[in-house]
Amino acid sequence: MSIERRAAREPVILEMRSITKEFPGVKALSDVSLTVTAGEIHAICGENGAGKSTLMKVLSGVYPYGTYSGDIVFQGKDVHFKDIRSSEAAGIAIIHQELALIPELSITENIFLGNEPTRWGAIDWIKAKKTALELLARVGLRDDPDTLIKNIGVGKQQLVEIAKALNKSVKVLILDEPTAALNEADSQHLLDLIRGLKGKGISSIMISHKLNEIEQVADSITIIRDGKTIETLDVVNDGVNEDRIIRGMVGRSLESRFPEHTPDIGEVFFEVRDWNVQHPQVPERMVVKNSSLNVRRGEIVGIAGLMGAGRTELAMSIFGRSYGNYLSGRLFKDGVEIELRSVSDAIDHGLAYVSEDRKALGLNLLDDVKRSIVSAKLSKISRGPVVNDEKEYAIAESFRTSLRIKTSSVDAGVNKLSGGNQQKVVLAKWMFTDPDLLILDEPTRGIDVGAKYEIYGIIQKLASQGKGVVLISSELPELLGLADRIYTVFEGAITNCILAAEADPETLMKSMTSARKKAYSK
Repeated sequence: MSIERRAAREPVILEMRSITKEFPGVKALSDVSLTVTAGEIHAICGENGAGKSTLMKVLSGVYPYGTYSGDIVFQGKDVHFKDIRSSEAAGIAIIHQELALIPELSITENIFLGNEPTRWGAIDWIKAKKTALELLARVGLRDDPDTLIKNIGVGKQQLVEIAKALNKSVKVLILDEPTAALNEADSQHLLDLIRGLKGKGISSIMISHKLNEIEQVADSITIIRDGKTIETLDVVNDGVNEDRIIRGMVGRSLESRFPEHTPDIGEVFFEVRDWNVQHPQVPERMVVKNSSLNVRRGEIVGIAGLMGAGRTELAMSIFGRSYGNYLSGRLFKDGVEIELRSVSDAIDHGLAYVSEDRKALGLNLLDDVKRSIVSAKLSKISRGPVVNDEKEYAIAESFRTSLRIKTSSVDAGVNKLSGGNQQKVVLAKWMFTDPDLLILDEPTRGIDVGAKYEIYGIIQKLASQGKGVVLISSELPELLGLADRIYTVFEGAITNCILAAEADPETLMKSMTSARKKAYSK
């Protein structure tokens, strides 16, 4: 194997041997093995539900010794981690996709939380702040360490998490989807930082669905499929590219990243005219400025813009004024002006909105799959206040089958599902309302290439049924591959509308970074 060539050159710092982990009714990991050499960047790839995060939770002590079978050898010694604290004490730190920072505390307080320096029985805040400044300098963060976490962006929060790990003398850093919520600039800064840690002898294990990033920074890649190790690749010596990674992940080649689709576009049925919205806390800041757009039946309309451009603000404000302070603007459906003053109004008029944050805004993680699917329109299966349990179960089962949601039962909690399957539940929830217009905000964020392909097919099928789809995405290839037309947004204003067949990334980027409004046909 190619990893043996690498291990022959560099000392092995970590081995996971024949790891098997079972949950009630599910074998999440079956005889998985992993070898990481000192100072390397080792990527783990696999579809949602393949077992990647479970394997890292075993390594970091989230699933303690005794709850799995197999061996972990770290720096030549068998280790039995009973919790996260014991793995951190050994030099292994994990940064989860959902960051474990406390928003109301400062950067310094978060870095040293549970590990505060003391002097004469009290916390030595002078030493803590001095050390925090040194750690922040190492990760390239220049913010005042007294700044509250809630006042810095997600990209900077990732850096605080890494600074926190460096304070614990980390030798192996685990990063679970570290760039999933970051813009391109923040992602590149983080990847450069990971390379810099490699130069200081720190090994990194990186889980990511962004295959271009893995190809860019990883030394080796272990591919996991259905809870089993498929192969480990040496990126340079094995000539690894995205297509090679995909073949290992899904067990086959994807000839095209997007399913075949022939648009059948009808007349304009939904219009937004001269839409203006203020920021909810800062009235002088306009988050949507005099924006107009339209959608035709059977059409997929893309919205492109850099992070903070106002894409989500536009979508949420249209969807029942669920964001910001509405100032002015008009909505028309089938030529008739409509007023959508609440989310209920929007649903009743045939609109649906899939949020970019499925865990905070798309799902109630305490619900099971079946209740999640019917939750947006319980009136369809209710008589008065009483829900028809048989209808609820039958509807959930039909969506589970048609959308290929991987779950042992629709009675299972949505918090037990992988990210891709949670996203399918959110799509099912809004498809159940039978919308005419479906607004999708980053519908494939944080999910693997195989699940993306399935969701692309669902989007195209909805359009083929005569529905209108508005697709917001930070991935320009995704917009170019799916959309029929693409609107660009900059600083809250729509700057251009381009036929996807005539667009390319450069053209879109120019319109996404310019305040000058282009002339376009409505």
